[in-house]
Amino acid sequence: MLKHSFKIIAVLFLLISSCKQKQSYTKTTTPEDVNWQPAQEYYLEQMTLATNLIDSLNTLKIDDSIAKPLFFKLRLAFKKAEPYAGVLNSSVTHKANGPALPIYNDDSGRIVAPIGLQKIEESLFTEEGNQKDFLRELYYQKGFLNNLKENIKKRELTPKRFFIGTHQQLMRIVSLALAGFDTPVTGQSITETAVSLKSLHKVYQLSLQDLIISNNEQLDRDFSKNIQRAVKYINKNTDFALFDRYTFIRDYLNPITRNWVEIRKTSELWDGKTNAYPFNFDAPTFFEEDSFNTNYFLDVNDRNPSEEKIALGKKLFFDKNLSNNQTMSCATCHLPSKGYADGLSLGNDNNKALLQRNTPTLLNSIYQKAFFWDGRANTIDDQISAVFKNDKEFNTDVHRFSGNILKDTTYSKLFKNVFGVVPNSNRETVRAISVYVSTLIGFNSRFDKDMRGETSNFTTQEKNGFNLFMGKALCATCHFVPLTNGTVPPFYKETEKEVIGVPKTSKNKALDNDRGFYWVFEEDIHDKMFKTPTIRNITLTAPYMHNGIYNTLEEVVNFYNLGGGAGLGFSLEHQTLPFDELNLLESEQKDLIAFMHTLTDNSVAEKN
Repeated sequence: MLKHSFKIIAVLFLLISSCKQKQSYTKTTTPEDVNWQPAQEYYLEQMTLATNLIDSLNTLKIDDSIAKPLFFKLRLAFKKAEPYAGVLNSSVTHKANGPALPIYNDDSGRIVAPIGLQKIEESLFTEEGNQKDFLRELYYQKGFLNNLKENIKKRELTPKRFFIGTHQQLMRIVSLALAGFDTPVTGQSITETAVSLKSLHKVYQLSLQDLIISNNEQLDRDFSKNIQRAVKYINKNTDFALFDRYTFIRDYLNPITRNWVEIRKTSELWDGKTNAYPFNFDAPTFFEEDSFNTNYFLDVNDRNPSEEKIALGKKLFFDKNLSNNQTMSCATCHLPSKGYADGLSLGNDNNKALLQRNTPTLLNSIYQKAFFWDGRANTIDDQISAVFKNDKEFNTDVHRFSGNILKDTTYSKLFKNVFGVVPNSNRETVRAISVYVSTLIGFNSRFDKDMRGETSNFTTQEKNGFNLFMGKALCATCHFVPLTNGTVPPFYKETEKEVIGVPKTSKNKALDNDRGFYWVFEEDIHDKMFKTPTIRNITLTAPYMHNGIYNTLEEVVNFYNLGGGAGLGFSLEHQTLPFDELNLLESEQKDLIAFMHTLTDNSVAEKN
């Protein structure tokens, strides 16, 4: 009987304990109850650790046996603090972990030798490193990290900063880490992704978890479970070359980004509305039709354009009266049926003579910070204005409104409705056209639909092609996913230009003599440098390269597989391709091309 009583007491004790435990997790928590200080202290602790590890490395020889392990610890500490550091100071954060390439300073005219974690990695893990450069790199890195540490210490962590920083970090995983951009020599970025995800869950526990449990306990469980699933998948598949990015993004990372959007909404701490950042913070994945905030890329005066302004821009886009001799409109070179290119190796001028370069597509062109093949224009307005002024194209003055346009009497009403007046310069015309071009957006390809989970019809070849694009073929280290252009995530403040050594003809016998971006500053480092274009809709926009020499994707892939211009034997001191040869098998090249075909989106042309 006594034994039976003890059993009853034990059961009652367990029930009471269970109720207490459950009660502690279901207590009512309000947004005002969230304490951000523990999360901020976590970020500060990690950045402090990173700076201390710099000091430790500074006492070592470059070939010391413990230098490499310390460097890996340094990178992990930095990655844990990176979300908050990046939202506080994007410029310094990018320098601290940017590509190992020399930087040209526009203001001073000086060329700065490569610095940052990627350069330190290169010094430690390749034969090119030496002690003098190693110490110089550590010196600058210490300065970067101290700057970031002081920002983290002094600037309060707020809900807006927290959600933006986390969103940026998730984008880093998709676009940079999985492509190996962060760790080009060691290939450790897949492993680092697991650390970033665990760190995200840690700061969530330190800040929001009680609030989310109070409002939606199932959401908390789903988020925690999805983090654990993703980390477990990475830990079982750490090989950079073999990692299945297609499966990981679609089935493991996208559930986390969906959870995160719901967590932000459930918290009611920040509504996600801002034009200061390139994202639509309500988009559940990075592969939605509206994942990006077009307003961020538009001139501040043209954000949230009216339907009337877009319609005016569209009408002007197709009007040959814009040009001085009334023979050329924007659509003369940018045909909807040709993916808003023209299908020619070189475009035609206003006298039907050949222009210097191939006509690039306008599809998704708004998501750039450099325009023209040489990247000389910083905004889409600058690009359109240059076409007006070019004597081989529109050959008219931007500051003088073309009277020929008003031969169509409907324009007077349209301009008055949109701008309040009939303008006396082409400035308003340029603005209207730029707004229309900003609507030429296509993120509804087979690839997008499959990544969103709307379809599941990717072939094995297409999956292999995407994994090659993100991995062995290194395409995504320049053509960043999901935009697949050179605008650098997660801040999207610059569009990369590269020196790849394009030949003069498809015979690959001689280097093209077009010097590209060199003409802007006349610096040797920019010789043969061209903007990295999007490869979305690439099947619609042949021929390829700035000079249109390749008619097929097979020729393009072969060029890169051989190592670009340097691989073809051309003398290119400043070639920026991150490889000598890719050594892709013939079957792998076919897989890569099969994937690129999935990026075709005809919906934009069908609307126009």
